[in-house]
Amino acid sequence: MDAHNNSISASPASAHANSVFAHVVRAPEDPILGVTVAYNKDPSPLKLNLGVGAYRTEEGKPLVLNVVRKAEQLLVNDMSRVKEYLPIVGLADFNKLSAKLILGADSPAIQENRITTVQCLSGTGSLRVGGEFLARHYHERTIYIPLPTWGNHTKVFTLAGLTVKSYRYYDPATRGLNFQGLLEDLSSAPAGAIVLLHACAHNPTGVDPTLEQWEQIRQLVRSRGLLPFFDSAYQGFASGSLDGDAQSVRRFAADGGECLIAQSYAKNMGLYGERVGALSIVCKNADVASKVESQLKLVIRPMYSNPPIHGASIVATILKDRDLFNEWTVELKAMADRIISMRHQLFESLRAKGTPGDWSHIIKQIGMFTFTGLNSEQVAFMTKEYHIYMTSDGRISMAGLSSRTVPHLTEAIHAAVTRAA
Repeated sequence: MDAHNNSISASPASAHANSVFAHVVRAPEDPILGVTVAYNKDPSPLKLNLGVGAYRTEEGKPLVLNVVRKAEQLLVNDMSRVKEYLPIVGLADFNKLSAKLILGADSPAIQENRITTVQCLSGTGSLRVGGEFLARHYHERTIYIPLPTWGNHTKVFTLAGLTVKSYRYYDPATRGLNFQGLLEDLSSAPAGAIVLLHACAHNPTGVDPTLEQWEQIRQLVRSRGLLPFFDSAYQGFASGSLDGDAQSVRRFAADGGECLIAQSYAKNMGLYGERVGALSIVCKNADVASKVESQLKLVIRPMYSNPPIHGASIVATILKDRDLFNEWTVELKAMADRIISMRHQLFESLRAKGTPGDWSHIIKQIGMFTFTGLNSEQVAFMTKEYHIYMTSDGRISMAGLSSRTVPHLTEAIHAAVTRAA
């Protein structure tokens, strides 16, 4: 007994010994989220955060859509609602309505019941679940992603078990699409390779193919037997039109071929922190779709068991009510229009100031982000001298700009460009 007591009394001293985690190296900040960390530490009243992709009002405040508030109130007031677990695949209404939103109500894939949709943790979770499913059940484990692309794509697909390669996409010389390079790289990809495609509002460049170019991409993908995996994070948020922003996906889904689609409601409903998304897999027939769903459950169950109920319920409430849906489209278009307006204001401001260079790409690009063409040295200069925060590749979030801050950004860009000239 005394020996037992001694061993117990000795234990506090062992707490001062080295931790078993002492060897752990401090990881670098996430390149995107780290921008916000640096911004928050800056005491300057002039500071401006153009790093993280979240919408802000003209006053620089986060926005909760009125229609989301209404939907939440309806949910809160419904005393029959409970907090039980959802099924592994999520909320049935949400899944059905999400597929209809991205593919259109008249989609052959929906009518023929050859699509399976599962609720996931926003766009990132949808990509991860899709990636893990492909790593387990698809014969070609290589995925081609555009160069550049969203910084998390490489990590998500690598950890899912896929080999990540890239295809040419952005042309720094024109600050537009390197369409020839894209076609050449996809033509030389091995038959059956997976190809990640941004449905609209390419992140980080804001450069999208035209509808004619999308048709050429579709024909090439199908003729080479490649498997398209769409990342749709900005439906309705790019042009203001839900149908317009879904055209690329609908072309592929309507041709009878198979594809995967990751959807996020972070941007277009402003549900960032609710983590609401969906993964849809369009299959050749209903039987295959049913088997695919059974395997998606086996991916999800040990990962997070089943998805959260609140955000998906908000989305389903809005999508199934005609009045709420219509109200959403109006608010969505207002967000998209404000971003487009910021593009024009910044372009005109740079032109009026006589800033060297052609800045027309600012109004040609679309969506939340502009790839300014500024290099990492210029970005560092703007942060140090003007307290403007953005990722080192020169990507700025247009949603973080306002009429009040455009002149400050113009001054900073002008100084950065002329200083280096």
